[in-house]
Amino acid sequence: MDSIIKFDTVGQYNAFNNNETLHPLVSVVDLSKSGKRLNVRQNIGLYIVFLKEIKCGDLKYGCNYYDYEEGTLVFVGPGQVIGVENNGEYYEPKGTALVFHPDLIKGTALGRHIHDYTFFSYEIHEALHLSESERKIIIDCLSKIRFELEHAIDKHSKTLIVTNIELFLNYCVRFYDRQFITREVPHSGILHRFEDLLTEYFQTDKPQSVGLPSVTYCADQLNLSANYFGDLIKKETGKSAQEYIQLKLMDVAKEKIFDKDKTVSEIAYELGFKYPQHFTRLFKQRVGYTPNEYRALN
Repeated sequence: MDSIIKFDTVGQYNAFNNNETLHPLVSVVDLSKSGKRLNVRQNIGLYIVFLKEIKCGDLKYGCNYYDYEEGTLVFVGPGQVIGVENNGEYYEPKGTALVFHPDLIKGTALGRHIHDYTFFSYEIHEALHLSESERKIIIDCLSKIRFELEHAIDKHSKTLIVTNIELFLNYCVRFYDRQFITREVPHSGILHRFEDLLTEYFQTDKPQSVGLPSVTYCADQLNLSANYFGDLIKKETGKSAQEYIQLKLMDVAKEKIFDKDKTVSEIAYELGFKYPQHFTRLFKQRVGYTPNEYRALN
């Protein structure tokens, strides 16, 4: 079984990669200083963004493999386990890593909405693939952060560092939006596949045996992480994946309501609701009428 190294501080991560610690809570790490190393799994207690300069083995993320290559950004959040699969051979890291401790952003605007940057929990085939112009912007952001770290710490340091990290992450949001639209990836046509998945789901007895389809269930079926899937659907439709599921659910429910031999309770159970009143409440919220009112109107 592979050994696991745990990193809880920026200093630990810098030491592992032969970099000097200029600030206890944040670092821009030059991975080329790390030297050759064997595969090791890492339990990360930090936020890390890798800018990979060369492809040097398939990055393993949890139980899966991360889709990255030269010129990509890989995002890791606290509590995640990563590693480099290299078949026992030595490899030499190249690239840059932005590393910051959660304590750095506590009490800041970035700290209050860090969870909005959902790419910190993306998984397989979901790395950010940069164009050359995008890569230049990312490098410029990293350079500004490095400049602040090399500057003597003063009362402005934290504000400027955190502001530049936030700018960096906001550019990543923009670039991911572009990737959702332009990049040819194995999950192209995801909306069509999502629609087919929901149609098939409600044509089987899964609603009764499994329950209502969740975003996580749909994402798993489409081999995507829930966050990446949700962001992709939001970009494609303007609706959250949960809203999309509910709209599909209401379409199916409307068809079933036309069958006057079935009670509203029977329809609710067929659709996967545990309690008919939950179905009635959601139907009224989405359609504007209760199921019985809708049936009477039609």
